[in-house]
Amino acid sequence: MKFDTIIIGGGLSGLICGIYLSRQGQRCAIISSGQSALHFSSGSFDLLNSLPDGTKVSKPLEAIQELAQQAPTHPYTKLGTDKFKELAGRAEDFLKDIGISTQGSYRENHYRVTPMGTLKPTWLTLKNLLTSDNEKRLPVHNPSIFNVTGFLDFYTQFIADEFQKIGTKCSIHSINFPDLEHLRKNPTEMRSVNIARVFDKQENMEELARILKAESKDSDAIILPAITGLNRDQMVEYLQKETNKPVYLLPTLPPSVPGIRTQQRLRSVFQQNGGVYMLGDTVSHAERKGNRISRIYSVNHGDIPFIGQNVVIATGSYFSQGLIATSDQVYEPIFNLDVTFASDREQWYNSDAFAAQPYQTFGIKTDKDFRGIQKGEILENLYATGAILEGFNPLKEGSGAGVSILSAMYIAEQILSK
Repeated sequence: MKFDTIIIGGGLSGLICGIYLSRQGQRCAIISSGQSALHFSSGSFDLLNSLPDGTKVSKPLEAIQELAQQAPTHPYTKLGTDKFKELAGRAEDFLKDIGISTQGSYRENHYRVTPMGTLKPTWLTLKNLLTSDNEKRLPVHNPSIFNVTGFLDFYTQFIADEFQKIGTKCSIHSINFPDLEHLRKNPTEMRSVNIARVFDKQENMEELARILKAESKDSDAIILPAITGLNRDQMVEYLQKETNKPVYLLPTLPPSVPGIRTQQRLRSVFQQNGGVYMLGDTVSHAERKGNRISRIYSVNHGDIPFIGQNVVIATGSYFSQGLIATSDQVYEPIFNLDVTFASDREQWYNSDAFAAQPYQTFGIKTDKDFRGIQKGEILENLYATGAILEGFNPLKEGSGAGVSILSAMYIAEQILSK
């Protein structure tokens, strides 16, 4: 099977790269072993919230030079300030153009609401999710918070308590009707995705709107868990029209309906542009010829090789087994690429569970164009993108989505420039 570019990994980074390339006429295949981390997403994309030393960042662009001093191998350092700015701005337009509406700007972080009701800085947040431009106040003063009776992944009282600390007083209400009662007969079915499917039915959306309108008369806004409609658009707009009030969504604990909707949209756009998406397949090994990857083999296709002019590895980090840690090493399992990690295992972690963990910065080594390195040699046609890269801590820096998106776009540009 021959393609222009073969992408291993079907998460945020792999899909962004695949869409970018396929829209420019490349024939691309994505090989994905399973669902991506987008299914655990909060509905926001972080760019840069903190420097490695813990210094808070409000304007990411202004922090890149200092970041380069603290983290010389950071993916943003390899991009450089000018390219970082160019790609961050272009990414915002790119997402909008493919049907993913967001709020926010790379010029200054705004604040998203977490599933526990606290405010955290971020770059872009999906439309209709509640955000603020200030960490000490919200754009609503007296909202009604609703939750489905028996749904345990959304803690209304915790959220109300956190909102109270910053001057927003909430009333708490429950949602219940026959289709939800049927779902509740099996407690394991009361998960966000299953509830969202209930609200895919128009009659249930109408019942929801009736409940919201009746119980929110004294409030200035309505807040719901992000569980309304897995396969339908404009549900928030519909509820706002029916209730005549602003309606905002808050992320729940995983699985994430906004994240799944984002994954579905990205995959749909990729396939609409001619991309081949192979879900449930795993790359087993590859052949190298000179300084190029010549053939790739997968579990499902046995001895039938994938042949591509370029290969992109976007397999993620430990969570998705893009990196594997043993008692004495961290390695990349497909190509055996060179990996940066501390030789002394005691230097892998910090005994303070809330501190930055060194193992989070481990990743595969690349040159400045994100080409992979194997036994010290740069592989000319193998690129790496996203969480598998060395030199950054996505959790402590709040940079995971930004690295995934920007590195994917940069690599796509390098491939197209050939």
